[in-house]
Amino acid sequence: MFQISKYKKYTKGLLASIVVAGIAIFITKFISFSTATIAIILGMIIGNIFYNTFNAEDSEFKSGVKFAEKDLLMFAIALMGINLNFTMLANLGFQTLLIIVLGMIFTIFMGVFLGKLFKLNPKLSLMIGIGNAVCGSSAIAATSGIAKVKSNDIGISIALVNLMGTVGIFLVPALAHFLGFSDIQAGVLTGNTLQAVGQAVAAGFSISDEAGNYATVVKMGRVLLLVPLVLILIYIAKKESHKSGEEISQKGKIGVPSFILWFMFFSVIASFELLPKELETLISSVSHYITLIAMSAIGLMIHFGTIMKTAGTAFKVSSLLFALQLMLSAFLINML
Repeated sequence: MFQISKYKKYTKGLLASIVVAGIAIFITKFISFSTATIAIILGMIIGNIFYNTFNAEDSEFKSGVKFAEKDLLMFAIALMGINLNFTMLANLGFQTLLIIVLGMIFTIFMGVFLGKLFKLNPKLSLMIGIGNAVCGSSAIAATSGIAKVKSNDIGISIALVNLMGTVGIFLVPALAHFLGFSDIQAGVLTGNTLQAVGQAVAAGFSISDEAGNYATVVKMGRVLLLVPLVLILIYIAKKESHKSGEEISQKGKIGVPSFILWFMFFSVIASFELLPKELETLISSVSHYITLIAMSAIGLMIHFGTIMKTAGTAFKVSSLLFALQLMLSAFLINML
């Protein structure tokens, strides 16, 4: 039976997260930057100025912020599936699909490798790799729970991945022009390297309409690979738990999270066009705004002191990884 009193303890923290998200949306009307990144940075600033308010053990805000950070985020990801139409894969062609898959595998593995090389936290390295490889903030949000990543590492990886994507909006079209790529090749390069859908679309259409269309389809092809990636991570988590000899209780059993099943459910609905377009758009908008509230909550729980220890190294790894990702995609486009 639903009891309002059970959720009353979340009110203050949830409202604080909503206010931060609202301010972030307002700020991005005046600057061209990812709203998710602004929400995290703004949350960090407020969360550190009023650190005890949000992080003290007896804080009246803490449980609500934690609820937004985890439960609301999972709900947003589930709804996010409405943006994915699996029939798009059929329109890409084998060569383009090969470029996408090879690019994703390379970027994730190189993220982990560079992290080891620079002695960066392995979980943070993995999130930077996944964020660059698939779809930025959404991919990090969807996989961080399975990989058991801390809030600080989630925040750093989202901020850095979005920063690389913002730089890429201007860098990738210039690189495509320098390499003498056709509009189709430029669209594939843009769609296969930029992190967020909005970034890929903006960069693609700045080249030409044809490049923009190709960038959009290729980018959505990358996003669709989020589902098999999550299933692979679950499989790896199971293997590691058995290898380490951990006793897994029935309650703590590693399985497919319910939000991923709902994500796939909404993807199927979108693929078969079972809902009116207006309703799909509404669900997508709800997902977007709930994600921003969750990003704000993540920011509120991040401590500056922890970030300063890893941010410099993480920036090096993220920058080098993005450069290698661009080089590989350009090479594959020329070869295939």
